[in-house]
Amino acid sequence: MSDSGLLSPSPDTALPDPAEAKNVAYNPSPGRLREFSRELETTTEFSSPAYVSEQRSRCSDRTKNAIDDEFDADDLAHVETALEYAQTHEMVCVDRRIGRHPDHTYVGRYYVPKKYARIALAVTNLFEPAETGAAPDFLTVQVPEADEIAIRVLPESGVTAVLGSDYSGEAKKSFLRLFMRRTKEAGGLGLHAGSKRVTLENDADELQDVGQVFLGLSATGKSTLTAHGLWLDEPESATMLQDDVCALLPDGTVAGSEGNGLYIKTIGLDRDEQPAMYDAATHESAILENVAVDAAGTVDFDSGEHTTNGRAVIRREHLSSAGEDIDLDRVDQVFFITRNPVMPPVAKLSPEEAAVAFMLGESIQTSAGDPSKAGESIRVVGTNPFIMGSEGAEGNRFRDLIADLDLDCFVLNTGHLGDRAKDIGVEDSVTLLREIARGTVEWTVDESIGLTIPASVPGMDIEQFAVSDHVEDCEEKLADLRAERRAYLAAFEELDNEIEAAVY
Repeated sequence: MSDSGLLSPSPDTALPDPAEAKNVAYNPSPGRLREFSRELETTTEFSSPAYVSEQRSRCSDRTKNAIDDEFDADDLAHVETALEYAQTHEMVCVDRRIGRHPDHTYVGRYYVPKKYARIALAVTNLFEPAETGAAPDFLTVQVPEADEIAIRVLPESGVTAVLGSDYSGEAKKSFLRLFMRRTKEAGGLGLHAGSKRVTLENDADELQDVGQVFLGLSATGKSTLTAHGLWLDEPESATMLQDDVCALLPDGTVAGSEGNGLYIKTIGLDRDEQPAMYDAATHESAILENVAVDAAGTVDFDSGEHTTNGRAVIRREHLSSAGEDIDLDRVDQVFFITRNPVMPPVAKLSPEEAAVAFMLGESIQTSAGDPSKAGESIRVVGTNPFIMGSEGAEGNRFRDLIADLDLDCFVLNTGHLGDRAKDIGVEDSVTLLREIARGTVEWTVDESIGLTIPASVPGMDIEQFAVSDHVEDCEEKLADLRAERRAYLAAFEELDNEIEAAVY
């Protein structure tokens, strides 16, 4: 259902000019934002601020948009409530730039009550400052103290109301959801994905770049693998460009969205396995949310005291694996991260199979989505819970883009095989990513599972990961899985038949 003809205030006319409004602190410095929320802060051993929110994850079941959901007078009233609140209460407003690409850069205007300026601080540290005087493309008003939890999105006008939640992730995704929508309208495809540039020496001792993109739900290893240096030595390198949301464009470039920072999960953050992430999360510039911090300021990333969805906003300049760029000049390889225990460590996919992987979005539920179902199997189209509009059409668009661009696509299992019979560790996944980028992996078709898998990988005993060796009743389970997948894909009316027929 379109929001055309409904309450559709444009972002630059929905509220008075914040620079002139007496009730608004407009674009205050990060120091001032932190001061506004001082009563909510615990100062860590690293001198960084830590906060505990009432809502510990996104309220996806309380979110509606005017394209996919029936939008009635009550829904519009929620938007009106947020706009009226921003005009009558003491607020903070920040304008930030979403993206840097010449054709895919937007201005997001964010309002929140002054008491909750910590959320504006997170927004400020994630996105770069907007140009002074630039009219906003997107407008978000967040009112944590509202009586009812309700997130309402007017995609065509770019307005989002967040009521009843004080979770920073709602603010961040309010802009990225619309960034992805605008990308699709322009002929590309917004992706819930990380991007990196791998620079390698070729046979002529010349450096060449390989662009990689990683699609995966939160807590499946997307951030870890996107930021990993792949244990390369100079002059070779691996550089993280984006961690969460980017845009695949028809010319093969990948536009980034967040220019200042990253919003990472912290549970189990390990100095040895994720040194770059750990260093950035323990820098004084980091902002911790729902992370266990004791009265002395000691941080415990292993504790789920508040939630297993603890978060940190970290700055790019303090993440050693991050580059100055956020846009990828050319993508060459796309990886779908799964934790399906009957999938091999990696499989190479045809364009149609890759579109199947896109549509299936198979993984496990995490505490970032629905904490009550964490650990359960889940399917999310594009591993992207922020799609607005036809999901089948997104699958067709994805297939067309990767076919036109001649991209190599893979599904990567970062979990285990069978009933935890064989773990697939970070070292295994990193080795695969590095050697796939080098082009040194030899491939073969595994008739038992019907997929193209590695026959040999330099530096890795790939034979120890044979699916049939670790999954009991493998043939029967795979047959049942294919039947489930076919039934699932059949529900998407707009999905091309060629994609449905490519179920693996």
